Amino acid sequence: MDTATIRQKLYEYIRSADEKKVKAIYTIVEGDIDHVNEWWKDDKLVAEIEQRSADLKSGMDVGISWTDFKNGLPKEDI
Repeated sequence: MDTATIRQKLYEYIRSADEKKVKAIYTIVEGDIDHVNEWWKDDKLVAEIEQRSADLKSGMDVGISWTDFKNGLPKEDI
């Protein structure tokens, strides 16, 4: 089973699970949830975002247009 299918099944299960089961699942993943929700406290991640933003603003990284993004990258660029 692929990850997308597992995520969907978990999402559907949690929406209808009883309170006790939801709390048990939360207890298992609580540390990860807090880490993901507080991404701005990750100095390395924030530095990476700031560098990428600066590269885009300066023209060092030209990025891609929304149209190109929606159409996908050409196979030879991958």
